[in-house]
Amino acid sequence: MGKPSLHPGDVYAQESTMGHWPTTLLGGLPVVRCSMDEAAQGFIDEALLHRGSSAKPFYSTSANGQVIAMCAKKADFQELMLEADQIHADGMPMIMYSRMFSSHPVTERIATTDLVHSVAVKAERAGVSFYFLGGTEEVNAKAVAAMRTRYPNLTFAGRRNGYFKRGEEDAVIADIQASKPDILWIGLGFPLEQAFVSRNIDRLRSVGVIKTSGGLFDFVSGKNARAPLWMQRYGLEWAYRMYNEPRRLTMRYLLSNPAAIRALFTHSN
Repeated sequence: MGKPSLHPGDVYAQESTMGHWPTTLLGGLPVVRCSMDEAAQGFIDEALLHRGSSAKPFYSTSANGQVIAMCAKKADFQELMLEADQIHADGMPMIMYSRMFSSHPVTERIATTDLVHSVAVKAERAGVSFYFLGGTEEVNAKAVAAMRTRYPNLTFAGRRNGYFKRGEEDAVIADIQASKPDILWIGLGFPLEQAFVSRNIDRLRSVGVIKTSGGLFDFVSGKNARAPLWMQRYGLEWAYRMYNEPRRLTMRYLLSNPAAIRALFTHSN
């Protein structure tokens, strides 16, 4: 991970700051150590640094137990994750493990469902724009509408649902490039969103920051509800989600949780 190598014609206003933040290895992935406020401010600073340059966007992604389990089972998934400039810990079990066993613990969870709001508050003040890519048309539109209601001074450069074929990808990239968003939030689910970034990051040079976002838009739109705060604090948000979506999530968690725990104990420092 780190700042992408320069290509002919690349122009950088300054050296990236977030690309040099310290990391801790958790389940085989180098997870950044930072607070929610630092992460949000880093997005704003990075987006502003990229304006007017032809640099690749700064690429931030997130890992939770499911991601760690899938990376442990398939090297291709881990390689996709390692292409990012930054990986956030978006799972309390990771934080709890790190606090107990890591020599340099990651002490704060950076959940994308919280991060988007922390960034939005700062983006209003800084004039930093968003683009939401992903979800169904209804969910995407409602997510944008909800953010505009909550943050009336937040600028949306554009939006697009996530239901497009590979043959339509050029048109999606063209729309994002023309919109020139400072921060592109991509919610296609793991590993589709990481693969999308891997294929297209070289063509997204009008974007400042890319953040893969999983099911973010389902929560922002109101389609899905967050777990109570006490469950979030104790790392039980997965149980709340499984209770609400048993058919979709029960088998996933039964298979992924043991694999994630095994990876944390064997591939962490």
